[in-house]
Amino acid sequence: MADQIDVLRQALARPTAASSDFDLNPGAVPPEGRLLRAAGVLVPVIQGAQGLELVLTKRSSALRHHPGQIAFPGGKQDEADADVIGAALREAREEIGLQTEQVTLLGQLPTHETVTSFLMTPVVGLITGDFTPVAEPGEVDEVFQVPFSHVANLDNYSVQSRRWRGQRRQYYTVPYGPYYVWGATARILRGLAERLAA
Repeated sequence: MADQIDVLRQALARPTAASSDFDLNPGAVPPEGRLLRAAGVLVPVIQGAQGLELVLTKRSSALRHHPGQIAFPGGKQDEADADVIGAALREAREEIGLQTEQVTLLGQLPTHETVTSFLMTPVVGLITGDFTPVAEPGEVDEVFQVPFSHVANLDNYSVQSRRWRGQRRQYYTVPYGPYYVWGATARILRGLAERLAA
C-alpha cells in the first residue's frame, strides 16, 4: 500500500487547473454576480482487502438537494470551521462517523465550481486504524467502498447528458456496480485520474 500512497501523493503535488460543472458545457453561463459558497469534501481512501479503496456515500433520497446521488462526505464551510479542510473533516465525522484523528491528509485537489454555486475543495485523506462507517440518519443512505484502481482508470469514464433547467447538460460518469457516480463527484475523480496518468 505504501507504493500506492506515494504515487497518490506525487499526483496530488502536480499543478493542474481548477475544474467546474461547466467544463463540458461552455455555452452555459453562470448568472452574473452569483456568490460562490466555500465547501470542503473529503476524498477518503482506505486499505481494503483488494488494495486501496475509495469511500463514498449515497445521499438520502429524502434530501432536498442532490437526493440519492453518490457523493464525497463534505459540505459548506461554517463559521466554526477554521478552513475548508476543517469543514471536510467535520462533515466526514458527522456524515460517516470518521474521526478526525483517523485521517492522514495526503493533499488537495484544485477547487471545483458547481452549478449549484459551491466552490468545493477536495481534500484527500488516508483512513488509518479500524473504521466502521456510521451513516448519518436522514442525510446518508449508504456508505460504500470502490476499488481505487477503478476510479484511477480513465477508460472507466464516459460523458453522458440529460436535460436540466431546459438545457441539455453534459457530465462525466464513472459507474461502479449498482452505483451511478456522476456530476461533480465523477468530474473530481476524473481530474485525479488524469493526474495519476500524467
